[in-house]
Amino acid sequence: MRIGLMVGSDKERSRADRLPGLIDDGTRAEVAGFSSFWFPQVPGYVDAMTAMALLGRATSTIELGTAVVPIQTRHPMIMAQQALTTAAAAEGRFTLGIGPSHDWIIDGQLGIPYDRPVRLLRDYLEVLSAAFAAPGAVDVENDTFRVHSPVDVTDVGPVPVLLAALGPTMLRIAGERADGTVLWMADERAIGEHVAPRITEAATAAGRPAPRVVAGVPVAMCADAEADEARALASEVLGHAHFSPNYVRLLEHGDADDVGDTMAAGSEATVLARLQRYRDAGVTDLAARVVPVGADPVARQASRQRTTEFLASLSGSL
Repeated sequence: MRIGLMVGSDKERSRADRLPGLIDDGTRAEVAGFSSFWFPQVPGYVDAMTAMALLGRATSTIELGTAVVPIQTRHPMIMAQQALTTAAAAEGRFTLGIGPSHDWIIDGQLGIPYDRPVRLLRDYLEVLSAAFAAPGAVDVENDTFRVHSPVDVTDVGPVPVLLAALGPTMLRIAGERADGTVLWMADERAIGEHVAPRITEAATAAGRPAPRVVAGVPVAMCADAEADEARALASEVLGHAHFSPNYVRLLEHGDADDVGDTMAAGSEATVLARLQRYRDAGVTDLAARVVPVGADPVARQASRQRTTEFLASLSGSL
């Protein structure tokens, strides 16, 4: 299992420091030996692909990925242009994570219809795959898109695509037509009994390589007696699964009720044991989301450093 980092919005940083701070996070992750660095498209925050393009010029070896960019907000040809540009900036180290997001974001915040997301994703991937195939004309007509447009961005490609696939149909599409899935709020049982078997079966039937299963997992180093407090913090800061029916249905396949229940928290031995369970469930890539604990910024920074250093020490051993 490869060890990577996932970061998100950081409200303890000033607005002026958020983009430079994100670039610094990514370059530090490369120096520390992490295999990958993941960043989601957070509503109202730093744009994920712009940040990954800038980070691509500041790094040389680490994989950079979005986890994830909503498909409703960008036409597939525009998504392809930006992804190919980002891949060129990163010299082929960029992985595009996309998904249909959630109704409360797409419709509730942006006023865009959240209709038939599975059909939209299928049609979207048809255009995106054609755009990634090679420089030249893209001619695709389906139920959603009518595209006759050139692509002439770069010879770097195709860009690997991961889907935020949570349900059975989405997992089948991810196995048949993408390079894997990128997950959030999935515990070991949900991955081992639901995600990994379905996506692997679909990829095998389609004659595709074994799919990647990238799992976003919160992690916090602390005393074992403080682990419950850390899990509660993760659910408060990162969770609220009840807002998103897609997550609710995913949680039904496992033992977790919210994101805190998926967390690896506690001593080194406790954290290691849980990460090993994720590996054994079928996770190919860990995208560790460090959750710093502490009563003040100084304590939280020390917690973040301690957890990050421990995760870095596991590179190559899981």
